[in-house]
Amino acid sequence: MILVTNDDGVYSPGILILAKRLRELDTVVIVAPDRERSAAGHSMTLHRPLLIEEIKESIYSVNGTPTDCVNIAVKGLLKEIPRLVVSGINKGPNLGDDVTYSGTVAGAIEGILLGIPSFAISLAAREDFRFAEASEVAVRTASRILEQGLPGGTLLNINVPNFPIDKMQGTLITRLGKRIYHQMTVERVDPRGKKYYWIGGGEPDWEREEGTDLDAVDRKFVSITPLHLDMTDYASFDRLRSLEKMSYGESSRHGSVE
Repeated sequence: MILVTNDDGVYSPGILILAKRLRELDTVVIVAPDRERSAAGHSMTLHRPLLIEEIKESIYSVNGTPTDCVNIAVKGLLKEIPRLVVSGINKGPNLGDDVTYSGTVAGAIEGILLGIPSFAISLAAREDFRFAEASEVAVRTASRILEQGLPGGTLLNINVPNFPIDKMQGTLITRLGKRIYHQMTVERVDPRGKKYYWIGGGEPDWEREEGTDLDAVDRKFVSITPLHLDMTDYASFDRLRSLEKMSYGESSRHGSVE
């Protein structure tokens, strides 16, 4: 069985096309938010009950986040552990720093935390979405993962350029690029004269650097970025060793530091 989720909502055409293609490989269950939950990140609902509705056979709606959906599906709803979790197809890219905000990527993260091979897939477009092409990439990737598995603790973040399959240049294994955000907060005034703010104004730019996911998609390649949940910056250990010399005992209260 394959578990499918997203952050665009259970009625998004991207998730329905994705599930249809994945049924070529195994049975599929959709457990997805009841509405759009973009930029939900890896948030989990802890302070209110969650409601699940079966809106069609093997398609469930949850009034929560993508993380909630995967957790509830694996820990309570499904009678067996899925062989694979696939999150998408997202309407829009999830590149570079955006993976930290992405509900799509979070769905795959939750799958990995639960010990299930997982990947997120996004379509790098803002309109005229070519979900059929992205679903072809998804089913080929899923087939490989089901046959060969993934490294422990590693999920894949896939971004597909919005072109016909025969116009794509191929597939590249990439690292996360760097976004450059411009005017991300927009200030407005309501009819009563009070200020309010919209977050997200302005299209972000990116640093042109070869080998990144941003560069790959810009050159019409499918980008596959392996992500690991160990976020430790091992390279900084030696540089930060001096912090271990700070004292918090009796001597530190008298201004003395080793």
